[in-house]
Amino acid sequence: MSFLLTEEQKHLQETIRKFCISEIAPRIQEYEEKEEFPRIIFEKLRELSLMGMITPEKYGGADLDFSTYALVIEELSKYALSVAVSLSVTGLPQNIINTFGNEEQKETYLKDLAMGKKLGAFSLSEPGSGSDAAGLKTKAEHKGAYTILNGTKCFVTNGKEAEIYLVFARTSEDKTKGISAFIVEKGMKGFSFGKKEKKMALQSSPTLELIFKDCAVPEKNLVGKSGQGFQIAMQALDCGRITIGAASLGLATRAFEEAREYAKTRTQFGKSLSQFQAIQMMLADMATAIEYSRLLVQKAAFLKDHSLPFSKIASMAKTVASDTAMQVTTKAVQIFGGNGYLQRKF
Repeated sequence: MSFLLTEEQKHLQETIRKFCISEIAPRIQEYEEKEEFPRIIFEKLRELSLMGMITPEKYGGADLDFSTYALVIEELSKYALSVAVSLSVTGLPQNIINTFGNEEQKETYLKDLAMGKKLGAFSLSEPGSGSDAAGLKTKAEHKGAYTILNGTKCFVTNGKEAEIYLVFARTSEDKTKGISAFIVEKGMKGFSFGKKEKKMALQSSPTLELIFKDCAVPEKNLVGKSGQGFQIAMQALDCGRITIGAASLGLATRAFEEAREYAKTRTQFGKSLSQFQAIQMMLADMATAIEYSRLLVQKAAFLKDHSLPFSKIASMAKTVASDTAMQVTTKAVQIFGGNGYLQRKF
C-alpha cells in the first residue's frame, strides 16, 4: 500500500481544486441559501467526465479505481459538501447496476448515469427502518410482466432531481432473503414525491420522501435475483461508507485549514492566536485526527481496489472520519470565536 499519490492522481486533484475555486466556490452559497439543486455545477462535472468515475469506459464511465474516486470526493467536499454527497449518491446505482445488473440494464440505465445524462438515487430507508435495513416494509407484488410497489421511502438524497432510482422492496416475509432491488424511473405511474426535508445543512442536496401507490415496475427492472436485495444493499453501503468517509475528511480538512489561517492573522492581547499554546494544542489535535481518518479511508479504498475484504475497515473509516468532521468543525468554531457563529463566505 502506497501513501503517495500517483502523477495522474496529483493532476486530477489539482484539476478538481481549480474547478472548485473557479466554478463552485463563487456559486455554492447562493444555492445553499435558496435550497436549490446546483444543476449547472453538475453539467460542468459531466464535462469533466466525473459523473461516472468508477463505471467502466464501456458504459461511458471514467473507470477510475476507488482510491482515486475517494480522492475526488474529498477534494470536492472541501468546497461544497452538498455537491460531493449528491455526486457520491448518483454513483451508488451505477455501482449496483454494474455489479449485479444484466447487459440490457447496463445499456439502458448505466450509460446515461455514467455520462451524466441522468442523475441517480438510492432508496433503502423508510420511516420505520433506517439502520435496520432488513426491517423495511415497502411491498413488491409480482403481477404478470410487472412488479407492483406500495410503500414509502424517506431520506432519499437527490430525490425529485434524479431520474433513476434504485429501490429496495419486500418480495417475501423472510427478513433478509425477502428483499429485492428494482430500477424505478421518475415519471412511472404510481410513483410520486412526498415532503422535502428541512435540514440544518446540505441545503442544495435535496432529501425527499418517495411514495409508491400501485406503481407498476416492469419485471425486467429487477436487479440481480429476486431475494438478493439485502445482499446488494449491504455491498453498496460498504462502498458508500468509503465515500462518506472521504467527504467527512474533506470537510474536516477545510475547517482545519481555515481555522489555522485565521489563527495566524487574528490578534488578541498583542499577539496572534497561533502563538497561544491552547490554540496550538487544538490545531495539533485537529491535524492528528484528520491524518488518522485519512489513513483509514485510504486503507478501505485500497482493500476495495484489490478485491480484499473491506467491509469492517470501511465501517471504521466512516465512523472515525465523520466523528473527526464533527470534532474538527467544533474546534474551528471555537478558534474563530464569535465569528465562528456567523455565516460567512470564504
